[in-house]
Amino acid sequence: MASIAAILDQTPYVALLREVGQIAAQEGIETYAVGGTVRDALLGRETTDIDFVSVGNGSGLALASAVQKKLGGSEVHRYENFGTAAIRLHATADRAALVLEFVGARKESYSRDSRKPAVESGSMEDDQQRRDFTINALAVDVLPERFGTLVDSFGGIADLNAGVIRTPLDPETTFDDDPLRIIRAARFAAQLGFEIDPVTLAGMRLRSDRVSMLSGERVSDELNKILCCAKPSVGFRLLYDAGVLHHILPDLVALQGVETIDGVRHKDNFFHTLKVVDNLIEILPERDCPETLWLRWAALLHDIGKTSTKRFSEGLGWSFHGHEERGARMVKKIFRKLRLPVDERMKYVQQMIRLHHRPVALVDDHVTDSAVRRLLFDAGERIEDLMLLVRADITSKNPRRVRRYLNAFDSVEEKFREVEEKDDLRNFQPPVDGGEIMHVLGIPPSPAIGVIKNAIREAILDGKIPNEHDAAYAYMIEIKDELLAGLDEDDFRDRR
Repeated sequence: MASIAAILDQTPYVALLREVGQIAAQEGIETYAVGGTVRDALLGRETTDIDFVSVGNGSGLALASAVQKKLGGSEVHRYENFGTAAIRLHATADRAALVLEFVGARKESYSRDSRKPAVESGSMEDDQQRRDFTINALAVDVLPERFGTLVDSFGGIADLNAGVIRTPLDPETTFDDDPLRIIRAARFAAQLGFEIDPVTLAGMRLRSDRVSMLSGERVSDELNKILCCAKPSVGFRLLYDAGVLHHILPDLVALQGVETIDGVRHKDNFFHTLKVVDNLIEILPERDCPETLWLRWAALLHDIGKTSTKRFSEGLGWSFHGHEERGARMVKKIFRKLRLPVDERMKYVQQMIRLHHRPVALVDDHVTDSAVRRLLFDAGERIEDLMLLVRADITSKNPRRVRRYLNAFDSVEEKFREVEEKDDLRNFQPPVDGGEIMHVLGIPPSPAIGVIKNAIREAILDGKIPNEHDAAYAYMIEIKDELLAGLDEDDFRDRR
């Protein structure tokens, strides 16, 4: 068996691997670094966690205890029933923070209707064959006398060199055992720029319905990783081709297809969407994925309302009127299904979808300052993100048309700057607050306060008054009698 010790020596965590190996030798435990640690070392990629497999019943837990005693760190979790434990080590001057995971070598068997395996101790080869793909089934001995010795029972090195994703066992068996591996195959293909072995891809298609048994959290975790790739369309296209996306994001798949009436056709909105996501990542400034993840979700879902709003009108062609609002309303159901956060992050995605066509209407040279103010007010501090999405939404194959649209959006952003300088609408706060309204007008906390504040806001957005306290106060005094006269008793009831 070959050694990759020289390659491991180039990684920032080689000293840690050797130290764990020395502890394992002192404890008399046969131990290997496995999976992504080996794969990423061979590919020259960074890693944030290191998996260790020990041979022998209870050996994983025993080694975890010994390592923590020697190296410190905090225990993340410990599952006695499964013989697994994890330790988090803080960053040092030589390496980033790492999570070390320990497990005893095992073999697993699954019933077709359950994700809970029957587990028993096994050999190193048993442990390798239960893994998802050959490139993740590589193992390296870390004991001092054999450090760096590679164990490659299923041709992982050949697949790594060829850029191929392939299962160690028959793919139907591998995917039956854990259907999440079907989605992981697409994710690794997108992350690494690899192709999926044809037999493995056929197995993904045959077992695609099995993904329906997965929890939303497990699915969304993989989808997030695909969205964080340099070209997410690769992963989503594979999931579509394998019939997987139909089970996990049917509203997205429903966009696929082109319909023609009287010789007039509309574009395929599914493949347009994948192009929009890729475009967005190409034009994003230097911001990492956790920071831009929800903008990526907005790009993925921006047109989901088009399926139910599609209409054909003779002489006018195809239209999707109201698809922005319809799509924004669909987001909550999708987020709940995938166990994505139903909080401000979801509302951000909804806001981006709801507003993504508004800047297009501002391209007209004759657009009013009022229309510009209203978009600045509605988008607030997220106007830059909205414009990134709008620019990504240009998917024409005609370079001249693309340049024309981009130049038009440059003009729109110049209008934003001009109006913003005059009106200071970013993160708008009412110049006259509720406390002042109650004090001056002598009314209790009630809907009447909102009516006054809304009238002041509308006057500012319409350009009737500047966004200043004195002007807003004077306007309040001017309109108060007319507005309050139009309210009934309930509107003045104290709602505290």
